[in-house]
Amino acid sequence: MTSRMRREPRQERSRRMVERIVAAGREVLVQRGYDAVTTNHIAAAAGISPGSLYQYFPDKSAVLAEVLDRYSQDVVARVSRAFLASVGAPTADGVRAVVTAMLDVYEEQPDLLRVLVEQVPRSAASTRAAFARRVDDMLTVAIGSRPDRDPGRPAVAVAWLLVRAVEHVTISYVLERPPIDRDTVIDELTALVATHLDR
Repeated sequence: MTSRMRREPRQERSRRMVERIVAAGREVLVQRGYDAVTTNHIAAAAGISPGSLYQYFPDKSAVLAEVLDRYSQDVVARVSRAFLASVGAPTADGVRAVVTAMLDVYEEQPDLLRVLVEQVPRSAASTRAAFARRVDDMLTVAIGSRPDRDPGRPAVAVAWLLVRAVEHVTISYVLERPPIDRDTVIDELTALVATHLDR
């Protein structure tokens, strides 16, 4: 038996344990809220001792950061794919695709979205802020490359405003659940953004 063959089972066990801890961290985070979570809560939910948890993560912040980073990366990847797939489509179709993708991904885990939005400060270095800046950049390029664009309207300002508007409305819709049909929200946001882009 080679040393690699002996290592693989241990690496697989470690990977499974990390996944178990992260899943427990997500469960406890949603149940208790960010500040109330302890490593003891996470360990108990994972069915392991706190000492075992510390073999993989130094503290609760590291576990919760992994939970939130994975969630944020999924949001970023899916919305970015929708945005890139919409490049070249008619304005309203592209906007509709991105708005729909944002609602789809936010509606899948509203409990985790609520924790991220309401309990985790949004700093300039946060994953959420980095995601918004990435979409800002993509939209700025798309606006700047339009042959019919008004050169007096700075693309970066238009992009920043529209990205924040769509982000705020989609998150608010998922968390507040107003008495408004989902299709109506998509239609109205699409009209708002497309009209603004086509000015």
